[in-house]
Amino acid sequence: MAAIMNDSNAEQRPAHDGMGADTSTSRTDSGSGDDSLDGLTSHAPRCPLTPSLSPPKRTTSQSKTEPPLLRTNKRTIYTAGRPPWYNVTGTTFKEAFVIGLCGGSASGKTTVANKIIEALDVPWVVLLSMDSFYKVLNPEEEELAAKNEYNFDHPDAFDFELLVNVLRKLKKGKSVKVPVYDFTSHCRRKEWKTVYGANVVIFEGILAFANKELLKLLDMKVFVDTDSDIRLIRRLKRDISQRGRNISGIIKQYNKFVKPAFEQYIEPTVQSADIVVPRGGENFVALDLIVQHVHSQLEKREITVRSALASAHQGQPLPETLSVMESTPQVRGMHTIIRNKETNRDEFIFYSKRLMRLLIEHALSFLPLKSVSVETPQGGVYNGKRLSGKRITGVSILRAGETMEQALMAVCKDIRLGKILIQTNHNTGEPELHYLRLPKDISEDYVILMDSTVSTGAAALMAIRVLLDHDVAEDKIFLLSLLMAEMGVHSVAYAFPRVRIITTAVDKEVNDQFHIIPGIGNFGDRYFGTDAPSDWCESDEGMDY
Repeated sequence: MAAIMNDSNAEQRPAHDGMGADTSTSRTDSGSGDDSLDGLTSHAPRCPLTPSLSPPKRTTSQSKTEPPLLRTNKRTIYTAGRPPWYNVTGTTFKEAFVIGLCGGSASGKTTVANKIIEALDVPWVVLLSMDSFYKVLNPEEEELAAKNEYNFDHPDAFDFELLVNVLRKLKKGKSVKVPVYDFTSHCRRKEWKTVYGANVVIFEGILAFANKELLKLLDMKVFVDTDSDIRLIRRLKRDISQRGRNISGIIKQYNKFVKPAFEQYIEPTVQSADIVVPRGGENFVALDLIVQHVHSQLEKREITVRSALASAHQGQPLPETLSVMESTPQVRGMHTIIRNKETNRDEFIFYSKRLMRLLIEHALSFLPLKSVSVETPQGGVYNGKRLSGKRITGVSILRAGETMEQALMAVCKDIRLGKILIQTNHNTGEPELHYLRLPKDISEDYVILMDSTVSTGAAALMAIRVLLDHDVAEDKIFLLSLLMAEMGVHSVAYAFPRVRIITTAVDKEVNDQFHIIPGIGNFGDRYFGTDAPSDWCESDEGMDY
C-alpha cells in the first residue's frame, strides 16, 4: 500500500533556487568548442532542500564543498564524476535508479522532479518527460489537434513502444536519443536530444504508471496529488504563455478530454504508487523521504573496479589482440630518451611525437581494407587497397591522450575527434567519468582510442565502456598507447577480447601506487611542463591506473 506523505502541520519553508536545470541531464556535447580546460570558474556551495534537513549521506559521485560542475562559456564539466557502472568483465553491472512520477496534467510533476534533483546533489541525473513521446500525428489528427478536438490525454496518444525502449536502454547505461516534441505545431522536431550517463533517471508523465512494461522499469513510483482546481489554473497559465493557446480552447479541451482521462486512466494508477505526495513541490517531508531513499540505494550499488584489476590475471600470457611495435634500434633509442628523467621538455616532446607518429602509422595497418583498382596517369591499372568502412574517429582520454591527436590528424585526412575526461576519486580510488564529447553517429566508425600510458587499465576500461554504450562495435575499437603495463593489457583484453591493443612497449611491473615500472613518469606533466594540482591524481595525467 502506498505511503501518503502529508506535512500539513509542518512549517512551510521556501526551497532555494539550486542548479537543477544544469544538473538534470548529463551532457554529451557533439558540437565544436574550445577544448582547453583553462578558464574554468567555480560557484557558491549548493543549498539543501530545506534548512532543517540533515545532510544526506554522501555517495562517491558527490562534491565535498562545491557544486559538482564547472562552467566555461561553451561547455559544462562535472567536477564530481560518474563512478564505474560495470564490473571487471566490462559488463554493465549497476543499473540506473529510476523514479517514476505520475499525476494529472499540471499537478507539479516537473517541479517535484527538479526539487529532487537539487536535493540529491548527484550530478549524473537525467530528467525524462513523457511529453517527448507523443505520437507523430497524421494529417487528419493534426487538423483535429488544431481545433482542440484531439485527445492528448488518452494512452493511444503516446508512443509507448519507443518510450519503453528508450527508458530500458537508459536504465542499462546506454546512450539514447530522445525525441523533441513541439506543442505549438503538435509534431516532433527534426533534431533529437542525446542523453547518456545516468545514476538516477527521473521519469515523469501523466500516464507514467499506465503501461505494464513501464512499471517494470520503475524502481520507485511516486504519485503527485494536486487539487483539480489548482491543476486547471496552472494549465491555463501554462498553455496560454508557453503553448500559444486561447482560454476557450483550453477549457473546451479540459472538459472534453483532460478531466475524463484523469478520472479513467490516471487517478486509478495511484494504487501502483509507493508514495503519494499531496500538494507536489510544497511537500518537503515527502521530498526529503524520497531523497534519503535514493541516496541509500546509490550506496548499495557502488562498485569497486580498480582493486579487482590489480589482483587479476597474474602470470597469464599476453593476449593475441596485443600488437607491440618492433623494438628497432630507432624505437629503443627514442624510448631511452623519453624515459630518462634528465631529458629536457623540448627533447621529451620531440621524441614523444616521433613515437606517436610511428604508433599511429602502425595502428592503421590493422584497419580492414578492401581491394580496389585505379587507373594511373599512364593509363594503366593499379590494384590497391582502401579502407573498408565509412570513416575513422579519434577519441582521446584527457589530458595526456590529447597529445596524440596531432599525429593522428597528420596521417588521417578530415578525421573527427572526440574527448573523454576520466579522473580518480581520492576517497574511493576508483575512476570516474567527468566529461565526454563524441561526434554524431560514432557507432558507424572505426574508433582509435588514445591514452599516453596504461597501467592497471581502469581508465581504458571506462573509456571503452563509454564507446560501447554509444553502440560502437567492440571489434571497431583500437586502443593506442605509448607505454602499457602487462596488468593493463590483461585487464583490457579480459574485459573486451575483441578490442585491438596497440603500443610501442610493454613493461612488466606496477608498483604499490599503480605506476608503471620502469615506466616513463608522469607523461602529462612532462609533456605540458606542469606540476599536477593537488586534487588531480598522477594517474589522470599520463600514468593511468
